Amino acid sequence: MKLVLFSQAGGAVAPGLLTGRGVVSIAGAVPADGAAAPMDTMRGIIDGWDRLKPALQDLEANGEALDLAAVKLHPPLPRPGKMLCCIGNYWEHAERQPRPLNMFLKNPDAVIGPGDTVVLPEFTEPWVFHHEAELAIVIKGPAKNVAPQNWRDAVFGYTCMIDVSARGEARSTWRRGSWMGKSFDTFGPLGPCIATADELRNPNDLHVRLWCSGELRHDYNTNDMEHAVPELIEHASMIMTLNSGDTIACGTNHEGLGALQDGDNAVIEIESIGRMEVHVSDPLKRVWQRGVYMGENSTNLAAVAAAEANTGAKEKS
Repeated sequence: MKLVLFSQAGGAVAPGLLTGRGVVSIAGAVPADGAAAPMDTMRGIIDGWDRLKPALQDLEANGEALDLAAVKLHPPLPRPGKMLCCIGNYWEHAERQPRPLNMFLKNPDAVIGPGDTVVLPEFTEPWVFHHEAELAIVIKGPAKNVAPQNWRDAVFGYTCMIDVSARGEARSTWRRGSWMGKSFDTFGPLGPCIATADELRNPNDLHVRLWCSGELRHDYNTNDMEHAVPELIEHASMIMTLNSGDTIACGTNHEGLGALQDGDNAVIEIESIGRMEVHVSDPLKRVWQRGVYMGENSTNLAAVAAAEANTGAKEKS
């Protein structure tokens, strides 16, 4: 199933299922608490999943569906307790040895959802603002010291994340530490849904793509992770207790990096999960070179070729 949070015509945010027929409300099937924040509602669904699943399966098949165009989708996890993000974690630039597994914490208040706007900050110290398309794991907790063979016990599902990043020269993260340059308000687009774990045959075999204003940028498969999902769960849970609704973003292939700038729209799509579009606004109207970051020994040939073809077409027009 694919869980969402949605609203109609400015009404209250409610839980639902994203289906081929549209969005089906499940508000009547989950614990009723009119005062509960949407994040608490989704966390309650995760914790009560085994009990709720039969009723939700029936609603998925038979419930009245609202046309997707008639609803507003919100981030399915409006404020995760923790947002862990892998640093790198993909084979790129002809590397032959895996780098040590490393993670940072991103500000949960940075989360926005489908159709929302990434707002670039109004100061000029960062050199550029990049998108990073990532698979994000949604945790079912509490999970601590999870053995690799038991990793599925800690996973509720998966979603898409764009890890927006402020960077200085030479692609280093602003102020050198990862968390600060990645934690500005609106720098954590998340959605459009949570695909439950049974929707995915293998999280380490998913096609990830991101387009920026029609240009293909990221284009890679999650089978190219240096450290696969079971190892990420083991590593993170060794350090801290993971709770329901926490997320682990699995990193990105940096060969698809490109600048985000005023007026852009960014569309992320991950196989078996879905597609989410966000917009970009820059009060300072800065301009950077378009296209993908093409480092030495680039192996992201599909994205590079698409960007070059797009650039060539524009030059001829």
